[in-house]
Amino acid sequence: MKEKIRINLKTEIIAKNIKYFEKTNSTQLVAKEMAEEKVENGTLVITNDQENGLGTHDRKWYSEAGKNIMFTLIIYPKCDIKHLNTITVDIARCIVVTIEKLYDFKLEIKHPNDLIYIGKKVGGILTQIVTNGEKIRYLLIGIGININQEQFEGEIKETATSLKIELGKIGESTRVRECAKGDLDREKIVAEFCNLFEEYCIQNKII
Repeated sequence: MKEKIRINLKTEIIAKNIKYFEKTNSTQLVAKEMAEEKVENGTLVITNDQENGLGTHDRKWYSEAGKNIMFTLIIYPKCDIKHLNTITVDIARCIVVTIEKLYDFKLEIKHPNDLIYIGKKVGGILTQIVTNGEKIRYLLIGIGININQEQFEGEIKETATSLKIELGKIGESTRVRECAKGDLDREKIVAEFCNLFEEYCIQNKII
């Protein structure tokens, strides 16, 4: 997974250092431990199987192993904390643009941190800013997106969906039809998001 991400990566900082885990408890918790020890700025912590993913308001993030995107970025911002006031929704916009660019398919943002399609949740963002007084120590950006999962169980059965499910229902463009035939390229989605997010960070003097 790590090498496949790098194929489409065009960044100088974001995801240049990739920490891949076949299975882990939570990328957010692993990233927090790494951030405390001071790792390379822009480090990407990503897993193929997450046992205890974290969502907002202490909710769990459920995801089928090997099917979806689950990662956390570790950022050491050089900006003031006030410049991160809109960071979560700006990240959501970057994801929306990434998916639209790759698949001619537009997600909606449920302010500030949910990605939805026709009322069903496709993804979520968990941002954590750790400070020392007014000084930012580090920023954690946790992202979970349902990509190739085709069945959802339990409490999320009626409220969750995935890109593969929804792309399979439509066929307006050649790209959509091609993508609906098989699994979507998770690594390409991650790389394209990182490319776009780095542009945003540079433009807003975050890194």
